[in-house]
Amino acid sequence: MHPHNNRGFKRTSKEKPKYSELSYLVTRQCLQREDFNQLSQYERLKPTALDSIGASVRNVKCLSTIKGFIPILQWLPKYSIKNDLLSDMTAGLTVAVLQIPQGMAYGILAGVAANVGLYMAFFHSLVYAVFGTSRHISMGTFAVTSLMTAKIVATYSTVIPTLASNGTDAIVSDLSSTAGAIYTPIQVATAASFVAGIFYFIMSAARLGMLSSLLSEPLVSGFTTAAAVHVMVSQLKDLLGVSIPRYKGTFKVILSVRDIIEQTPNANLTAVYISVVVILFMIFMNEYFKPWLSTKCRFPVPAELLAVVGGTTASYFIGFGPNFDVGLVGSIPTGLPAPQFPPLALIKAVAVDSIAITIVGYSIVMSMGMIFAQKDNYEVRPNQELSALGFTNIVGSIFSCIPTACSLSRSVIQHQTGGKTQIAAVFSSMIILVVLLWVGPYFETLPRCVLAGIIVVALKGLFIQVYHIKKFHREGSLELFVWCVTFLSVVIIDIDIGLLIGVVVSLVSLYVKGWKTYYSLLGTVPDTAIYVDIGSHQRAVELPHIKIFKYTGSINFANKTNFKKALYKETKVHRSVNISLTPRYTGETSSLQSTKTIIIDLSSVPHIDTAACKMLTEVKTNLEKLSIVLLLATPADCVYDTLLHAESIGE
Repeated sequence: MHPHNNRGFKRTSKEKPKYSELSYLVTRQCLQREDFNQLSQYERLKPTALDSIGASVRNVKCLSTIKGFIPILQWLPKYSIKNDLLSDMTAGLTVAVLQIPQGMAYGILAGVAANVGLYMAFFHSLVYAVFGTSRHISMGTFAVTSLMTAKIVATYSTVIPTLASNGTDAIVSDLSSTAGAIYTPIQVATAASFVAGIFYFIMSAARLGMLSSLLSEPLVSGFTTAAAVHVMVSQLKDLLGVSIPRYKGTFKVILSVRDIIEQTPNANLTAVYISVVVILFMIFMNEYFKPWLSTKCRFPVPAELLAVVGGTTASYFIGFGPNFDVGLVGSIPTGLPAPQFPPLALIKAVAVDSIAITIVGYSIVMSMGMIFAQKDNYEVRPNQELSALGFTNIVGSIFSCIPTACSLSRSVIQHQTGGKTQIAAVFSSMIILVVLLWVGPYFETLPRCVLAGIIVVALKGLFIQVYHIKKFHREGSLELFVWCVTFLSVVIIDIDIGLLIGVVVSLVSLYVKGWKTYYSLLGTVPDTAIYVDIGSHQRAVELPHIKIFKYTGSINFANKTNFKKALYKETKVHRSVNISLTPRYTGETSSLQSTKTIIIDLSSVPHIDTAACKMLTEVKTNLEKLSIVLLLATPADCVYDTLLHAESIGE
């Protein structure tokens, strides 16, 4: 059979593999590194700080810089009305329909009025469309950031026994007793949004766009799953129609669950019936009707909006609030909020608490943005995303908005319904504007348990992440440990402290994995001149009188002792009690005696420090006492420079 005409031919398990008959003969000079550097004219470039600044200034192009800072100037002139407009309109309408119930639900979840979520759907979407680089993510409310905002509001606010105009308990700040000022929940939330925006700008200026890469997958999975537990517990009181105290800090979830269990006999049965109906309706729509309809029509059924409209209509005619004592959303003012700067005292107070929201918001935005960018083959710039989030949060804080992030469900819908550019977000904002100006008051009779039921069903995707435990267990014990520690810390302690613990544990596990190294002796497979690990390749044999030791990983002050032990172990060289090197024979009496040269392959060593260089010098001296020559092979340029630098210091 011709070697290039063997389609459909399969080799059976009994047949021996056929190797290529092609062979190459390569001849070259054997050069020392110093000789090769002279031949290649190697020169280590060390630009000064002044040279670097000058080069940066010379490379600046004003127009390109402005377009890079305001990405809409790049893509809007190229926008195709014929190819993209209809798809963006469809996606924008679909997302707006989802944003109405989600915005109201997550606004209440954050401890502020329901209309705040609608403000976010308008202002945040518009600002991000101008400065953002992702074409598909839907900015606005997100369950986790709303819950973290609620924690800040609870920390700096307290409930007083008066009823506000929006149907919820009025709140004044804990600071009022000392500072003589009264702060509303929205002032606390907008202060957190403003501080988060400042943090984003600082991170962008410091070029920390890749900071989100430090948040490993087990960390993010464990954190979001635990945050879903917090969200679920926070909604149970509305599902049952009971009132419980607001807890802060450690064991908040456990104490809240205890109180809810104690209050279960006092549950409002009407609220319970409504909650059950809404949850069953949403499960049916999400699990059965929507998948079936997706095969017939690209436009998804707005199940959340149907539940909100149905609940509002039933409450209006039956009178769930006055007749059955069911908690309602309350007053929703029309129009846009007047611009107002957050109080300076609150900005200072919430600064530390806003760090966690900043990290979580950016990690969610970047992870979702990268997913869609890879699918549709476009670029999402991390540092520009920081600037976009900075503008979005600061502008939003002036217009009564809480810290923002992208919604996972809405972003997926925007992509699935054919959204092409950020124009979809603009269309979505215009629809939300109509709701804010005219439609909002019609939702005042909406029972809060309806929104709670929508939120609980929407948490399914986060709770499913529990199954990630199996995957992380297969990947390694460290991944599983990070997930479990993060999850338990967030649930038992609190969201921000748990996130900090998770980040620390994740970084420690990353260091441990980097600290673990791989080493082996190399030999050549007969008739190939290819060097491989003799422990893994059975036919590989060592060269006579030569030991080739390959080490993978960095060599530094922390692991130099382990490196030396591994070298002595693999090459059959051990240290005696009196510190002098002596050969140790283990059935191979002639092995060490015949070894004349030990070669350390540094091709897989990315970094080496001066302490490790001194260790190599000691090893070389000790081996010379045994008449063994030590050679270092194929170091990277950065490793070679360190070796030269250490040698010059030693001189």
